[in-house]
Formats: sequence, structure tokens, C-alpha cells
Amino acid sequence: MEWTPIVFGTFKALVLGIGMYFAVKWHYDKAGTEERRAVLRTGGMLAAVFLLLLLVVGIIAYVLSRMLGLDLSLP
Repeated sequence: MEWTPIVFGTFKALVLGIGMYFAVKWHYDKAGTEERRAVLRTGGMLAAVFLLLLLVVGIIAYVLSRMLGLDLSLP
């Protein structure tokens, strides 16, 4: 039963990857009438906001786990 998460995880990553590819391709083709520079700028800003929020959540999780006394040292 230890192979089940590997198979399902790989399948999930493959399906989501293909879905994201076609979603981005569809939106990019649809944006043909819009200014491509504005679309790329907006996408870059969204990626930057996502990374910033990911960093904030990571810091909050680290601080909270330290406050709760969890051992975070590497083996």
C-alpha cells in the first residue's frame, strides 16, 4: 500500500499540470485583443503577491510553532 500515494500523487500532478497548461493557453489566446504587456505585468504582480503571501504564511507558521514549543531543529 505504500505505492498508492506515489501513483495518485503523480497522477494528480500530471492532470493538474495539463489543466493549468490549457487554462493558461486559453487565456493567453483570448487576450490577443488586449495589450500583452498589461497582461504580463498583471501576471507578474499576481505571482509576486502570491510569493509574498506564501512567505508571510511560512513565517507565521514558524513563529507559532516556536511559541508552542515544537522542535524545529534538523536531524
